[in-house]
Parts: sequence; structure tokens; C-alpha cells
Amino acid sequence: MSLELLMAVAGALLLLSVFANKISINTGLPSLLIFLILGMLAGVDGAGFKFDSAEATNNIGTLALAFILFSGGLETEWKSVKSVLFRGSVLSTIGVALTAFVMYGCCFYILKMDKTMSLLISVILSSTDAPAVFTLLRQNKLDLKNEKMKSLLEYESGSNDPMAVILSVCVLSMLTGTSMGTSEIIGSLLLQLGLGIASGVFFGKIAVLILKKWNFVYQGLYPVFGVSVICLTYSCTQMIHGNGYLALYISGMIIGNSSFPYHNPFVQFQSSLSWIWQIVMFLTLGLLVNPNELSSVFLNSLDLTVCLIFISRPIAVFICLIGSSYNFCEKIFISWAGLKGAVPIILATLPSMKGIEGAQGIFNRIFFIVLISLLFQGKTLAELAQFLGLIEKSSEEHSEKST
Repeated sequence: MSLELLMAVAGALLLLSVFANKISINTGLPSLLIFLILGMLAGVDGAGFKFDSAEATNNIGTLALAFILFSGGLETEWKSVKSVLFRGSVLSTIGVALTAFVMYGCCFYILKMDKTMSLLISVILSSTDAPAVFTLLRQNKLDLKNEKMKSLLEYESGSNDPMAVILSVCVLSMLTGTSMGTSEIIGSLLLQLGLGIASGVFFGKIAVLILKKWNFVYQGLYPVFGVSVICLTYSCTQMIHGNGYLALYISGMIIGNSSFPYHNPFVQFQSSLSWIWQIVMFLTLGLLVNPNELSSVFLNSLDLTVCLIFISRPIAVFICLIGSSYNFCEKIFISWAGLKGAVPIILATLPSMKGIEGAQGIFNRIFFIVLISLLFQGKTLAELAQFLGLIEKSSEEHSEKST
């Protein structure tokens, strides 16, 4: 394909994705789901564009998540996170492990899947997805009675990737004959989390110091500085074996909650970049899957989705929130808002890269589960909040009038 044709296809897909947001608002379908579908329609079973590189998909997804999580941190208010720091941290670590543990039990003992498939599916699906949660919560603009729930979900989704990644890496190491001991797993997790937090604080503080002390010659250089912070924070953190995603979220939060020249344009530009990368990432993920292959995993994937949404996630949430101030209805909503999105699909490319037998089947199942999660949970999130009585009355009346 020539460069001109490739640019034309890319431009057309991006343009369609922009209009997809309007469709999303009118239909209530999550915009991320529409991006995925557009990618599938452009793929080999649709318009015929062939793309089958798991490694390229993983690299694009990694780069996209870096920009998305940094932007998510920029738009997160520290005062809101401060009140949910403990419970959010419990959900993003113990909660992820519990979700994987319960999901493994469902896969292996109830659905009678083989051990390899059960292990990989359970760890890959263990975390909630930051792009999906950020987008849906902010897109729906829910006026919740308890604002702490929204803060809890955003903080959890922005900080729980390290646990899912380390669990996935450990399982893959075990399956490829390089098993890690329990002490090594715990040590690796603590190292990733500790260095991720320290690195995020370091780069965030340095960036704020530079932004306050030096006035750049042109306003347009501030966004460029932001991109450099993203690249340096992620790469340097990963090189010292910390978690780059966590570092970016924390550094973004530190920068976003500081005052400096052109603060609002800086945040708005990073938000625009985040949208571009979300679109590119979900279009790429859509291109990688062959829709014709999804029909063969329909029934198994449907069973897995039920186990994940109605058993694994709720059990993990209710255990992690024991003794908290959240009531039963709020815990139900927190369970339901544990959406799956890009992260599980990106992690699902790892078995193919490692040469695991049945990797394509695992990828297809994960992709199908993400589709159902975005469609089913994403579509009903606002309605569930209203049904459970979690929305302010003024917001409910406004919603009724607008419909």
C-alpha cells in the first residue's frame, strides 16, 4: 500500500471515529465500542485491510496507554483521590488478585476449561480498563450522590494495571518453563509499585518546577514539553524495572494539580492527544481480530463474561470494601463499573508473542468479552445508577426532561 493511500485510509478512519462520538451520544453506545467496530469493518473480513501483527498491536497499545493514563492523571483532582486512596489501592492490588483467583475457579472447575486457558484468561481479565472507565464516567457525566465512587473507580482503573501485568507475566513465565517463586512474584510486584510511585513523584515534581521557573518562548512549546515528560517518565521507569503506567498516572496528577503558565491549554492539548491515541488504539485492536472467528467462541465467551461480570468482579469488590462506608447499592455499582477494554486485549497479544498453543483462541475470547463488557455494562451504567438511587434528584429530572 502506498503512503498516500495509507494516509487516506487513516484519515478516513479517524474522521469516522470523530463522528462516532456523536453517534455514541445519540445512541448511548460507548464510543470505544464504535471505534473497535470500525476497526473490524476495515479489517480483512470487512474492507480487506490485512493486519495481523500481535507485536505491533502491543507496541501501539503500550504507547497509547502511556498518553491516556497521563491525561487521566492530569484531569484527576488530588483532593478527590485523597479520600479514596486506601480503598482504591486495595482494589487495584488485592482486588485484581481476587478477581483472577475467582475467575480461575470459574474457568477450571465450573466451565471445565484446561489449565493453561483458565490461567491466562483469569489474569488477563483481572484489571479494569482505564480508557474505558475514564471515557464512560466522564461521557455520562453522572451526578452521583456519593462523588467518592467516581474518584474510587478512576483511581482504581488508573493504578491497577501493574498487578494485572505482573500476574500475566508470571503465568506466561510458568507456562514457558521459567517459573517464578512466590517470593519472587511478591518482590517483583512491590518493586514495580514502589519504583512506579517514586518515579512518578520525581518526574512530576521536576516537570512542575521547570514549568514554574522557566517561561518557554512560544506557547506551543508547552504541549511539546508534556509529550517529552510522557516519553521520559515511562521509558526511564520501565528501564529501572518500575511500572511506567503507574508513574505516568501519578506524574500527571501532580502536574494537573499544580499551577503554572498556560495550565488549561496544556491539559486540553494532552486530552486531545489522549483521544487521538484512544481512537488509534481501538481501531488497531479492531483490525487485528477476524470477525468470522468470533462465532466459534461465542458460547464459551458468553459463559466467561457471565462469570466475570456477575461472580468474579462482585466477589472481589465486596471483599475489598468490607468495613468501608459504601452501602450495598454503591458496591453493586462499583462492581458493575469494572469495565474491560484495551488493556485485556493488549495483554491477550502476549501469548501469541510467546508462542503459547491456542493463543489465537485466547485472543478471540478476550476480544469477545471486551465487546460484551463495553456494550452491556457501558450501555447500562447510567441506568443502573438511576435504578439504584445513586443519582441526585435534580440530575434525574433533567435527564427525564431531555428524553
